[in-house]
Amino acid sequence: MPLSIYNTLSRKKEEFQPIRPNSVGMYVCGPTVYGHSHIGHAKSYVTFDVLSRYLRFKGYNVTYIQNITDVGHIVGDADEGEDKVVSESRREGKSPYAIAQMYERSYWEDMDALNIIRPNVSCRATGHIIEQIELIRKLLANGHAYESNGSVYFDVTSDPEYGKLSNRRTEEMEAGARVEIREEKKHPNDFALWKRAEPAHLMQWNSPWGMGYPGWHIECSAMSMKYLGESFDIHGGGMENQFPHHECEIAQSECGTGVQPFVRYWMHHNMVTVNGKKMGKSQGNASNLKALFKTFSPLAIRFFILQGHYRSTLEFNEEAIAATQTGLEKLWNQAERLRSAVKARGGHPDSQPDLSNEDPQEFFAEEQRAFYTAMDDDLNTSVAIAAIYDIAKSAAALAENPGTNAIQLRTAENLIRAFAGDILGVLPTENDGNNRANRTGELMELIIELRKHARERKDYASSDLIRKELEKVGISLEDAKDKTSWRMNR
Repeated sequence: MPLSIYNTLSRKKEEFQPIRPNSVGMYVCGPTVYGHSHIGHAKSYVTFDVLSRYLRFKGYNVTYIQNITDVGHIVGDADEGEDKVVSESRREGKSPYAIAQMYERSYWEDMDALNIIRPNVSCRATGHIIEQIELIRKLLANGHAYESNGSVYFDVTSDPEYGKLSNRRTEEMEAGARVEIREEKKHPNDFALWKRAEPAHLMQWNSPWGMGYPGWHIECSAMSMKYLGESFDIHGGGMENQFPHHECEIAQSECGTGVQPFVRYWMHHNMVTVNGKKMGKSQGNASNLKALFKTFSPLAIRFFILQGHYRSTLEFNEEAIAATQTGLEKLWNQAERLRSAVKARGGHPDSQPDLSNEDPQEFFAEEQRAFYTAMDDDLNTSVAIAAIYDIAKSAAALAENPGTNAIQLRTAENLIRAFAGDILGVLPTENDGNNRANRTGELMELIIELRKHARERKDYASSDLIRKELEKVGISLEDAKDKTSWRMNR
């Protein structure tokens, strides 16, 4: 079944067909590095991490580009005011470059903890000033931009297509709705490509128009086209960036190159809310990821995000995350017990999955089809997760039957590793720092073996003590005829 994606540009689901066969170019708007990441950032980058993982699973060669905005993003997303990084540098009494470096490091720490695979290229706005100036030159040369008092603005009236992404036409836009009116603009909705800098401005570069710095929107056009070409497959970001940021990207890119479309598929995730209101640092209700990681496993937060659809709002609730963590730990424990069952039957649980979404294996074929159908339907991860639980539940019942062969159990174990691990990224691994389930499984095998030796010595007091102490921490032992299994009670 082909992958379908909801394209914001066409306002409908479309079958995904890349420009080049078996190759995907994807650009996602990265963070503005002026503070620690919150769960809103997590939703964005978990979403597009799963997309890139699934595309690679389907056999595509994915080139994933993500920017780091370290200059040009004005407080309030307008054309006037103070740069967010500069504003934070004044507040903390540090260089804006030091601020950007510090919070970029913090961002990557959080993304690594969430088991997010890093993009192929992470590019900083300050590292691509030359490319941004060159694109502005093109826009001036072909009449889509104009210089005014040392700044350069894009002329929205020169582009009849301006507004096609957000469905807002120039003549319908109210002056000053998202940008402040300035006398140096020809039209109130014209947006800054280059801003003249006052002598005291902390971040500025020389340009053909004098000392200044780039506007926010121009960086993404310049960098995405540098690494992916003038037309590429997927551009992702938050719904709040649809206008003006992404609208401006389309206008300046297509007018600068004459190539259409700039992007074939525009994907936007919905926001995280707190008590029904948008979460954000500027709102004062952002939940810092580093603080959340002290209470919850980063993988539980990742799982919490994936239990909803990326185009739906996600209501932040610590009680819901706690419940999610309990459910995820049960899945980890089921996967570990399944792994042990494969070993016990002489199988090889470390063998690599050999799966195909076009031809499901004989075992668990219905569950496989359910998983692929959900993922191909615009990344419906909540339904895909239900299919994984169905596999785990069926496999647990099979593992209780001594007559079940290792091949059938290994198929289930490989499917869970591929679906929950490789694609959704919620299974712990030996190297990601989230391997509590693996350690728990190994520890329980040791405890069960010690209890077995106690029973063989007829030391039933020690055997009963082990059972009672485990029950105190929420673990139950179940004795069968020829083996003992364990399960988490919460």
